[in-house]
Amino acid sequence: MARLVLWDIDHTLISTRGVGRDLSAAAFQRTLGVEMREQAAIDGITEPVIFRETATLHGLATGRADFERFAQALAEEHLTRAAELRERGHALPGAAAALEALASSPGVTQTVVTGNIRPAGEIKLSVFGLDRHIAWDVGAYGEDADDRADLVRLSLERAGFAARDAVLIGDTPADVRGGRAHGVYVIAVATGKNSVATLRGSGADTVLPDLRDTAGLVKAVLNGAAVPITE
Repeated sequence: MARLVLWDIDHTLISTRGVGRDLSAAAFQRTLGVEMREQAAIDGITEPVIFRETATLHGLATGRADFERFAQALAEEHLTRAAELRERGHALPGAAAALEALASSPGVTQTVVTGNIRPAGEIKLSVFGLDRHIAWDVGAYGEDADDRADLVRLSLERAGFAARDAVLIGDTPADVRGGRAHGVYVIAVATGKNSVATLRGSGADTVLPDLRDTAGLVKAVLNGAAVPITE
């Protein structure tokens, strides 16, 4: 059976350990000429919303053109500081094995649905060697829409998959809501700020503590609710 796997990136596959905020701050200052003293909530939020709300915290009103300049600056910051990202960040335990195992499963296509802009997402996964099995052109990214549910819909359309044949893997209630809005099976992993209990309460179909149970994750992806997973 064909499956489309929609991966979140930050705190699902990788941790930037603070580098991501530093890069955003540099891009923010380049774009608006103001030091980023504080940042809006980022947990499960898309890049254009984070930029707009962060600007508001600094008393600034912004439009789409401002975001596009910010996105260009952010892409450049990720490119020029990729070595720093590699040194300070890391792939989360089990991420590489999960991607490899799913890539070896017949009929599985893997992509990303992320609040990151696409260039940043590509660099984040590539520096940790996690990009080889990602079908980037059918993913959906922060520049595509503000809301995660819209990103899920876009990825389904681009990949030509029905929601019943897709599985979303993420670490936040926002990921869960985005998938469930379209009837996509959601596997939540407690690898970020949210606990197993919180993710279960948000409506995830399966909740795992992390990605280290490769066999269990693959079973959940391929069989969905038909296979009970120990939480």
